[in-house]
Amino acid sequence: MIFDAPKFRDRTDAGRQLAAALTGFAASDPLVLALPRGGVPVGFEVAKALRARLDVLLVRKIGAPGHSEYGIGAVVDGENPQLVLNEEAMALIQPSDEYVEAEKQRQLLEIERRRKLYLGSRPAASVLGRTVIVVDDGIATGGTVRVALKALRKDRAAHVVLAVPVAPQDTLDLINADVDEVVCLATPEPFGAVSQYYEDFAQTTDVEVVRLLQQAEQFERKSSMRSAG
Repeated sequence: MIFDAPKFRDRTDAGRQLAAALTGFAASDPLVLALPRGGVPVGFEVAKALRARLDVLLVRKIGAPGHSEYGIGAVVDGENPQLVLNEEAMALIQPSDEYVEAEKQRQLLEIERRRKLYLGSRPAASVLGRTVIVVDDGIATGGTVRVALKALRKDRAAHVVLAVPVAPQDTLDLINADVDEVVCLATPEPFGAVSQYYEDFAQTTDVEVVRLLQQAEQFERKSSMRSAG
């Protein structure tokens, strides 16, 4: 499938289209985890449509000693933050246990700073035994998403769904082993970049992320009150 024009007007439009493909999950009381920043406007529309809780899934890379851009693992946010290591990179670099632990703690501090920025004192949602829908605005190589999905497995989520508007099929094939289901609206070939499938792919700001998460929390509270009534 080759697109000659963008498929989505913006992330809001992509989120609404994605939500329509996810309506079957509404009955399972899912937790929607969006990768900031670009995944949050998409995840917001999904959570609103499914009347689900929206949270962010923060991932911080652990770089090799002296070469911070070369990732040897990552720390993933959550009720129980997870360290996921790249076995091949670890075997090649062989960093000390002390180095890995120090970097883990440093990235945990950054994750906590960002969580407070986005959600204040609200704790991370538990994924234990839940249906979890991981949302982004699109994926290319899928490196960050794969780390996040592996962490959710370790944290014992019951059913993990990856939901994205657009991605290359070969990347989804690699990710399939880490999830129970994949929902992707478009798998164009050749792929190119995620941005080319949007008319408006302006950078999502921290201010917008905070606003959407606050709105989502208000929707969640109103939905809970209706259910209780």
